[in-house]
Amino acid sequence: MKNYTKKNILEAQLEELVRRQPNSIEEGLKYLDHQMHTSGGRLDVLLVDSGKALVVAELKVIPDDNMLFQGLDYYDFVTTHIETIARLYKNQSIDPTQPVRLMLIAPDFSQALVNRCKWIEPRVSLFSYICLQFEGDEELLPIFAEREVPEPLEAIQIPHFEDHLKYITDDHVRTMVLDLLEEAKSWKPGAILLDPIKYSISMKVNNRVFAYLSARRRFFVISTYNSDLQWKDFPVKTAEDLASIKITMKASMESRCKSIA
Repeated sequence: MKNYTKKNILEAQLEELVRRQPNSIEEGLKYLDHQMHTSGGRLDVLLVDSGKALVVAELKVIPDDNMLFQGLDYYDFVTTHIETIARLYKNQSIDPTQPVRLMLIAPDFSQALVNRCKWIEPRVSLFSYICLQFEGDEELLPIFAEREVPEPLEAIQIPHFEDHLKYITDDHVRTMVLDLLEEAKSWKPGAILLDPIKYSISMKVNNRVFAYLSARRRFFVISTYNSDLQWKDFPVKTAEDLASIKITMKASMESRCKSIA
């Protein structure tokens, strides 16, 4: 493997990387525009996701709590003018009935910002990044990772299973989720409880959580305990991913049962 170094970049460079490689942030994400004039300033990057929803992306190259408030200003502008924007980019199949998304991209986020995001509706997507440069190559390789936003202590609305399923745009992935939920009930009949909460479906055995299932546009994430009893997130995109994570989920479930005993 070639040697590489981590590189600090300027905001203009980050913007260019996001414009050129939006699919490396989230599968199905497409670039629409950048530095769009709004009443609150210039919007960094405007994208559209695989569900045809507009995505307002606010970028920073250093951790900055103010980016949340800037992003909300741009979100407000885009939401207010969503029909005009959909007509302006009529070849991009934007669905103006879909709620606009807000995405923050930075090297890292303070815990204060993460905590604020859990109380905000609309849902805020947080992506951290690092940039690598390999020896003998002038190109920068950005690596993006989604940061989970914790659940608020009190749900404002009563969520339903259908809310999570509708968020998934890939029919095959939706079928995998349905099959997994149905199968999970049989692991310990009468002891498994599946409970839809705001952004996830909690999975409990004897009223103790052993996993969360979180829907994404074209995949889903299982959060559970790994073999070292550490809480980890596992993206599931294929049947092979699902087969592997089911083993981990069952082990986590059994460990929760033993801890009760």
